[in-house]
Amino acid sequence: MDIKALQIEARSAVKKAQNTNDLEEVRVVYLGRKNGKVITLLRSLKDMSLTERRQVGPKANTLRHELEELIKRRGNELQEKNAAMNVDVTRPGDKVRVGHLHPLTQIEREVRDIFTSLNFSVLEGPEIESDYYNFDALNIPPNHPARDMWDTFWLKQPSIKKDKSLLRTHTSPMQIRYMETHKPPFQIIVPGRVFRYEATDAHHEVNFYQVEGLMVGEHVTLANFKYIVETFLQQLFDGDVQFRFRPSYFPFVEPGIEVDIKLPKEHHRQGGTWLEVMGAGMVHRNIFNAVRYDPREVQGFAFGMGLDRLAMIKYNIPDIRLFYSGDLRFVRQF
Repeated sequence: MDIKALQIEARSAVKKAQNTNDLEEVRVVYLGRKNGKVITLLRSLKDMSLTERRQVGPKANTLRHELEELIKRRGNELQEKNAAMNVDVTRPGDKVRVGHLHPLTQIEREVRDIFTSLNFSVLEGPEIESDYYNFDALNIPPNHPARDMWDTFWLKQPSIKKDKSLLRTHTSPMQIRYMETHKPPFQIIVPGRVFRYEATDAHHEVNFYQVEGLMVGEHVTLANFKYIVETFLQQLFDGDVQFRFRPSYFPFVEPGIEVDIKLPKEHHRQGGTWLEVMGAGMVHRNIFNAVRYDPREVQGFAFGMGLDRLAMIKYNIPDIRLFYSGDLRFVRQF
């Protein structure tokens, strides 16, 4: 028997085996105890001459060991392949972790959507402001008692600068910046982050988010304000909202009002009680004078509210510090 030909034939058979059953058939054909071709060759050595045994014997044994090793290696390959292909369709799949929008991002997007549907434009402004835009132009001159209402972060700066810089305490400066370069009629909102130097507790943080609103035109009145604010809050809190408007004081409006709401007791943690959500009023004539509008020809209203407070009410969140904790267990609830 030609051992070289047998070796080529056996190697090819092992390589062609596609599964463990095929491989077992190959093993039986070449290494089977009864009729395996290599085993039969080894058994026939006893009938050969001494010279033939010396030539055939070592080659036959080498082929046997080679085939055993090839079959073992091929068997491991097939097992790994089968393990990769075997899928238990009844086994529960691995849970895919997906990202979550932060609740403050969600509430801001919702506020933007509602106001843009009411034909408001959305603006953004700088977080570092000048003393002029943050206070002076908003009818809060130096040494005015109203400045005590805003605990301000002042920034160090070269003494050559005319206006002192600060971290904005509200988004109202964009009222002035916008009116300096635009003529009425218009209606805008300005969402963004603001900063106050105050003690942190369940309802106060050193930074939080606010949205400022402004509508100016020839015949804008508090009736327009009432319609827009009620429409906005009803959409934000799904319709079932009671309203209360109270007189109040803010330096940049006259008259000034505060807006309270009452939500259904069965649906909200703070339901059934009046909740303050917004300060507002008719724009003070000094504001119009600062931007060179004639207060005899135009009038308007402005309002401001905290996005954090709206989110706390809407999502029943008891502590403002949770928004800034970085705790994924909190964020994943939304």
